Amino acid sequence: MYPVSSQKRSWTFANEGQLMEFRVEQNSKYIELHEEEAQGRDLNEHFLTSAEERLLLKQYEIYLFDFCRRFEPPMPKCVVGTAFHYFKRFYLNNSPMDYHPKEILATCVFVACKVEEFNVSINQFVNNIKGDRNKATDIVLSNELLLIGQLNYYLTIHNPFRPIEGFLIDIKTRSNMQNPDRLRPHIDSFIDSTYYSDACLLHTPSQIALAAVLHAASREQENLDSYVTDLLFVSAREKLPGLIDAVRKIRIMVKQYQQPDREKVKAIEKKLDKCRNQANNPDSELYKERLRRLYTDEDDMPAEDASFHIADVSSDTSAMNISQ
Repeated sequence: MYPVSSQKRSWTFANEGQLMEFRVEQNSKYIELHEEEAQGRDLNEHFLTSAEERLLLKQYEIYLFDFCRRFEPPMPKCVVGTAFHYFKRFYLNNSPMDYHPKEILATCVFVACKVEEFNVSINQFVNNIKGDRNKATDIVLSNELLLIGQLNYYLTIHNPFRPIEGFLIDIKTRSNMQNPDRLRPHIDSFIDSTYYSDACLLHTPSQIALAAVLHAASREQENLDSYVTDLLFVSAREKLPGLIDAVRKIRIMVKQYQQPDREKVKAIEKKLDKCRNQANNPDSELYKERLRRLYTDEDDMPAEDASFHIADVSSDTSAMNISQ
């Protein structure tokens, strides 16, 4: 039940300003820890600003949805919704400069598949990733526990799909609308659009579901106002103003979304390559050394000139390509 869930208790926030504070804080923490790497250069020129991080993550949210849409075998909607929750939550506690969104994105989807019991093996999963699949396997698996820890081990996600089905059944039963199932394409499109907003961090699944249903009704030239006021909330009218306000905010968030400028994103990605944490960069020597220590007992540590790799660590960043 959502009202007593960790999602409501720990991962639903008061307003967009609070989310911005978290993101700015993570950006500032990273810059403070890595300030010496700028070597006297202007910090805003060397490191990503909070606004640049936000633009970058918006682009990777598009990649996330496209990856899920193209996934074989076809991915259930609940897995997509859960993956987006994980991705957004992770970057409330971390900077993209610390963990590249390309690598966290794939891990979010993989963990979502497990949690939502969409049974795909790691081999099936990485077959959907272009490039070096051995390396992709290592990246996803090595980030799995990191992701789960950063989510505070709260993995159960309440998506809006069950409330949507409940509303449609109720509309069929108690309203005068003919064939409510014709709303489904518009509902699905609206829910897909909410993934690019912060709606899931600010509003309840039932509020998002109702916003989707009302949006779909308006697209079909139907009016469900009387259904909401006279039937749905007839015994709880004191909650109606808050609900109306939440639905209005959700629809505005979806309507005001703008895709990030690709040229700006490309420039940010080039900047990220220079300022990202090399300890978390699979192509860096620092990362390779960390893996050596992680996967090798201290007594069996290889000599400095020994050959040791978890995957093809000489590959460039295109080895894990989910954006093409």
